[in-house]
Amino acid sequence: MSLIDSPSYQWIATPEALDDACAQLADADVIALDTEFFREKTFYPVTALVQLAGNGVTYLVDPLAVDCTPACRALLQNAALKLIHACSEDLEVLQCWAGVLPTPLMDTQVAQGFLGETPGMGFQKLVAYWLNEDLPKEETRSNWLKRPLTPAQCDYAALDVICLLEVWQHQQQALEECGRMGWALAQCQALIDQAGRSAEQDAQWFTRQRQLWRLTPRQIEAYRLMTAWREGEIRRRNMPRNWLVSDKVLFAVADAMPENRFELAAVEDVKPSLVKKDGDTLLALVKDAQRCASEALPPAWPDPARPPFKPLFKALKKAVSERGEALGMAPEMLLRRRDIEALAMQVLADEAPVLPSGWRGECLNDALTQTLKEAS
Repeated sequence: MSLIDSPSYQWIATPEALDDACAQLADADVIALDTEFFREKTFYPVTALVQLAGNGVTYLVDPLAVDCTPACRALLQNAALKLIHACSEDLEVLQCWAGVLPTPLMDTQVAQGFLGETPGMGFQKLVAYWLNEDLPKEETRSNWLKRPLTPAQCDYAALDVICLLEVWQHQQQALEECGRMGWALAQCQALIDQAGRSAEQDAQWFTRQRQLWRLTPRQIEAYRLMTAWREGEIRRRNMPRNWLVSDKVLFAVADAMPENRFELAAVEDVKPSLVKKDGDTLLALVKDAQRCASEALPPAWPDPARPPFKPLFKALKKAVSERGEALGMAPEMLLRRRDIEALAMQVLADEAPVLPSGWRGECLNDALTQTLKEAS
């Protein structure tokens, strides 16, 4: 009989039932977690379903009917390993619903990245890879807020956590055999540490922009201030990022550096509603950038297509790729493109390069140091 045939689960819709479920899972060594949510009209996700599995039982918790209880919060942070696949959105959902993050964590997508050269493997492909099973796809984008859920939806939701436990048994053995369990746990702990947004992260949002090299340092400062303001506002108003103002529009405003509402309205794609409601705020931030002391401005961003940045970046990227190939891992698991760019920029700014720490440092730093020596 196939694993995906007629999965068994219990529906949880009262605090008492949730506490009983948590008691059943309290001594589990591993607990699989998943969530379903809705997020088209808000910044914060609306939790529609929370799935839990461990000790041979599976629970579907209805967050529309029951809030997270103290027992459930304790379960999410007890000593059991919490399994999630591609955890970033689930962590945010659980933070909103439970007020805590699940720890200790193992992201099975991250784990797979340490076991092969395919980063970011989707869950259905992961199940097919390890279990030779084809998960149903029909309910992926169904309405999870509608009640009652259909039997097909409940089966789909239950299978996510049931299969997660089965996949982990294979991954755990493979990670231990190749000596990379510690790497995976450290990487997943870093995901927990980085979860959520902070004022410091908001201030660095501007670095995601791939066209910063087109701006002067003063324009970059204006863009930085506006994106940091926008990141705080979308949480305060609980609205999607682009519903307030997109990165593209803020970049155009920074490029134009308008001094009044007329000039702001003339910027491409700036809507009258933005000028009316938030125009004065944007103009004030542009003015703050204009008044910023030169020594306090961000550095000029190098053109990624020209020397000296391009050859240095390519050399560092090659070093990372060669190490990834030697380890049988995707190079992105070792160092992301953004991190390689940051390393190159530190060198070009005559700053001491901040090399990776922990297991990444053990894998990469000799190769990176040699590459920087040859490039100097």
